[in-house]
Amino acid sequence: MTEAVHTHWPKPPSACCASHLHQPPAHARVCVAGLVILRQRPGTAKGVIFITLEDETGTVNIVVWRKIFERYRRAVISARLMRVTGRLQRADGVTHVIAEKIEDISPLLDQLLAPVEKKIGNSVAGT
Repeated sequence: MTEAVHTHWPKPPSACCASHLHQPPAHARVCVAGLVILRQRPGTAKGVIFITLEDETGTVNIVVWRKIFERYRRAVISARLMRVTGRLQRADGVTHVIAEKIEDISPLLDQLLAPVEKKIGNSVAGT
């Protein structure tokens, strides 16, 4: 019965929300997206960067190894809204996504400011 649970989560490129990260099995490939609320690069972490993303359901911990950071440096440093594809890791009750691909999707934030009528094809209710 638990196998059925593990087969029904959004697979990349669809993003899985933070509150559903318990569904995929460990090491599953997942995609998550959210606002960047924290970037940490501890001196003791040997080049590893930790990012915390927040979506409407909670937070997601991202681990970025040095090689991935070098490939996606601009997105890691400057993104306000980020999509990360990677492998799910669980240890000691904490879930992380080990980044494989990082995308800066910050331009999508501008769509939140667009008037409602533009979002629904310039049609306004009642006209």
